[in-house]
Amino acid sequence: MEYLSEEHVKLLLTKEWLVKSDSESSTPYLLKYYASTVDLTCCVLITDTKNAWGEVLSSNQIARRWRDCNPQNSTSFAEEEEEEAWRIKCLEFLTSAHSIGGLAALSLELVKSNFSDFAFTLGGEKFRWRWETFHLGPRMSADVLSKHLILPLISMSHIAFSSADPLGATSEANLEKSVDKVGRTARRTLDTHVRNALSKPVLATTLRRITAMFNFVPDLPRIVADAQAPDLTPPSPPTASRARATTPPRHAAPARSSSPEWPSPVHATHTESKTEAKASSQAKPPSRMPSKPTPSAADDSVTEEEPEEDDHAVPAGKGKAVPHSRRNTNSRDGSPVRSVPSTRATPDQSPPPKAGGSRKEPSPPASSSPPPPKKAKKAQVSDSSDEDDSEQERKKRLARLKGGSTRGAKQPVKRGGRRF
Repeated sequence: MEYLSEEHVKLLLTKEWLVKSDSESSTPYLLKYYASTVDLTCCVLITDTKNAWGEVLSSNQIARRWRDCNPQNSTSFAEEEEEEAWRIKCLEFLTSAHSIGGLAALSLELVKSNFSDFAFTLGGEKFRWRWETFHLGPRMSADVLSKHLILPLISMSHIAFSSADPLGATSEANLEKSVDKVGRTARRTLDTHVRNALSKPVLATTLRRITAMFNFVPDLPRIVADAQAPDLTPPSPPTASRARATTPPRHAAPARSSSPEWPSPVHATHTESKTEAKASSQAKPPSRMPSKPTPSAADDSVTEEEPEEDDHAVPAGKGKAVPHSRRNTNSRDGSPVRSVPSTRATPDQSPPPKAGGSRKEPSPPASSSPPPPKKAKKAQVSDSSDEDDSEQERKKRLARLKGGSTRGAKQPVKRGGRRF
C-alpha cells in the first residue's frame, strides 16, 4: 500500500469521474480509477468535493487483497507464470468493475479500519473489493479538485451556454471538436477563458440561482439574460452653501479661562491664607528674647558654653565694630576658630545711652545648676573716649563669669549686625 503521489494524479487525468453514494449518510462520492497491466499496479482517487483520499497497490498487494476479500475465487499456483497470468486477470476484472457501467451494478459501503484514513468496500453477490485510502492533505486536495473537477466544469458550462444547439442533441464528433477548440483556448490563456465564461449574464445568474437553491435560500435570485452597464461617474462633491446647511453645528466645549481674575476656589483660599500669614508676621513686633540662629554655610555659627550677653551698643555715626577677643573652641572640626566681629546692629540694640559711665553687673552666685540667663543691661557709653574703659570692664566681667559660675547649656553666639 502506497500513498498517492503527483505522478499517479497525472495518470488519472485521462480517467472519467465515477459517482457512488453512501446509502446510510446519503453522501455522494466521486472517484477515479487507474490500472496498468504492464506494471501490475492500480490506484484510486475518491473525494466528497471537500477532501480527497487515495491509495496505490502493487502486484503483490493486489493478489493478497483479492485472496482476502474473495477466498472462494482464489487458488494457489506453483509456477510463477501462472500466478502472474492470474493477477493480470484479476486486474482486468477490477478495471471493468471501476467503469461507468460496472460501478452502477456495485454498492458502496463505508467500513472502519485501523490502518487507513478512509476505507470502503465495493461489491455485489459474487464479488467484493476493499480500498484502504489515505488523506492527501489540504494543499494537494485543493490542487486535485481544481484540475480534475472545477476548471473542467467551468469550460463545459461555457460550451453549453455558447452553443447554438443543445449538447444532448449534438453528435459525438461535433461535440469533440467544440471541446477541443475551447480546451486549446483555455490552455493558452486560462484567465481570459474563465473571465469570458463567467462574465456572461446567463451563466453567472444561473450559477447564482443554483447556489442559492442548494443552500435553501428563501428568496431565489432571478436569471438575467442581458445586463446593462451602470453609470460609473463618481458623484460630485456638494456645494459650500449646501454643505453648510446640511452640516449640523458643532457646539464647542467652553474653554477654561487662564486669566488670574477668576481663580479656582482652592487657589483663592490658598492665596488668602498666605496673605493673612504675611500681614500677621509684619505686624508682630520684634522680640527681644534671644533666638537660636540656624547654622548655614555663609554664617559659620558656633556655640559658647556661657550665658548669652549682648554686645555694647555703638553710637550712631561711628561705624566701629566691637571686637571679640575670645576664641571659640566648639567648631565643627574641633579646631579653635576666632569669632567674626559683628558690624551690624541687631534689632534689640537700644539707642546710645546718656553720658554717665558704664554700669557693672554683679556676678551671679556659683551653684550646681546653671542660672537662668539674664538680660544684660546695655552699657552706657557717653562718648568715644570711654571705649577703652568699657572694653576693659567687659573683659573683667567675662573673666569673673568664667571663674565664678559653672557652665550651663550651650548657647549660640549672638553676632552683631554689620554696619555700613
